[in-house]
Amino acid sequence: MGSPPPSSAPRPSPPPSRRSVLRGAAGAGAMGLLAACGGRSDAAFHADAGPWRRYAGTTVNFISENTAPTAAIAADLKPFTELTGIRVNIVTLELSALAQKVALDLASGNGEYDVVYADPYQVLAPYAPAFADLREFAEDPGLPRLPGGFDDFIPTHLDAAGRFGGDGKILALPYDCPTMVWQYRADLFKRYRDRMADDLGFDPMPSDDTTWEQYYAIATWFNDKTDAVRYGTGHQAKQHDALMCDFSNLLWSYGGDYFDGGTRVGRIGTLDPGPCRLDSDAAIAGAEFYQRLLKIADPGSRTWDWDGLGAAFRAGRIAMCPNWHEYAASNEAAMPGKVSYARLPKGPARSAGMYGGTGIAVSDVIPERRRQAAWLFVNWATAPKTQVANLASKVGGGTPTRTSVYEMPRVTAAQHRPSKMANMLSATAVKKTWRSDTIGLRPKIPMWAECDTAVYTQLSGMLAGDASPESAMRAASSRIDRIVARGWVN
Repeated sequence: MGSPPPSSAPRPSPPPSRRSVLRGAAGAGAMGLLAACGGRSDAAFHADAGPWRRYAGTTVNFISENTAPTAAIAADLKPFTELTGIRVNIVTLELSALAQKVALDLASGNGEYDVVYADPYQVLAPYAPAFADLREFAEDPGLPRLPGGFDDFIPTHLDAAGRFGGDGKILALPYDCPTMVWQYRADLFKRYRDRMADDLGFDPMPSDDTTWEQYYAIATWFNDKTDAVRYGTGHQAKQHDALMCDFSNLLWSYGGDYFDGGTRVGRIGTLDPGPCRLDSDAAIAGAEFYQRLLKIADPGSRTWDWDGLGAAFRAGRIAMCPNWHEYAASNEAAMPGKVSYARLPKGPARSAGMYGGTGIAVSDVIPERRRQAAWLFVNWATAPKTQVANLASKVGGGTPTRTSVYEMPRVTAAQHRPSKMANMLSATAVKKTWRSDTIGLRPKIPMWAECDTAVYTQLSGMLAGDASPESAMRAASSRIDRIVARGWVN
């Protein structure tokens, strides 16, 4: 792909209190005094220069997870530096380490990081008050316009990765968008299509009408009827954030969710999501099917996160799997022409695929001119031209988050082989998944990291045979209710 979606293990130590973050954000709003106390100077400023050149001589610090677009941008910062005269220092970390670094920086008011990879769950939701409202920069006539405006971003991305709460603020611009889709060996499905159809009584080729029960039957057929692969399906079912992601696709497809109003909680976010609903009949039914599916999946699944699953698929060990779409690039490199992509199967309620995208934000714990210089980078890094360059980068491979990019003839053509933008081979499946009725959004709440741990811990016990689906879901629900009732640390 170049890089997997956000990772979450191990979890960082408890973050600083919400009160301290609010205090830091308030201080930053008061002339940037906390940032000044931290020792970082304000940005250089040239009043007579053009909008892109007014902060020439400034250095902007960007902290990011080691993602595909960041790898591409880091490999070619020259266009931005030539445009603005601004140097960019990029620090890349595993996500949990990033979340801890950002939390400490915001709480201290040091303002070490100007631009932040604001994971919606570990960074944006817990520390929303410490990020600038990007509308102030987009509306400033003294700053370069945002090409295409906010409306050019895919709506579900702008909400899920860019907002928190219902105040209308835009705190981050969508930067990456890994999404779970059905990845399958098209060569094997083509070879065995007629035999499978005769044996199973339905056309096995993945389509929008395929159900999870049919997926199960196809996987079983590969297990029993051919030696072309060792197993029909594999999953990212390690005791890890990956397990929560994998299971959630089934949870939503069966009509379950983590909280009432799950779409709102996942898309906009909230401080108070209400009682957990993992103990509902629909959620338990989803867990029962997931347990049954994993019993016929590759046994290695319980040791794999998304990387392990991707490696097993590329090695020819399994015929199909749900995984993040940005593995398309590495799939194509390992098995050129052999892999295709579809929206995930539908359950009794709907089809749903987990969205794992993140935006980049401007810290509010820095002086005003430094915020404006940081905005220039955020604007450039998410611009259509930059997103196309990332898509074609040999070291990147990130997928665009803007509607206009998908309408470019060069990008449209790349959705078909031969393609120099291999991630675009999954574009049809991904765009179907991004619709408001099919996108899968985990809860965007400040305490989600701890809730996530509760979910995958109980699921792991269920898969090991230590708990029934019903008891696992009820235990997870009870634990999440206690976490939410305790709220954010004061």
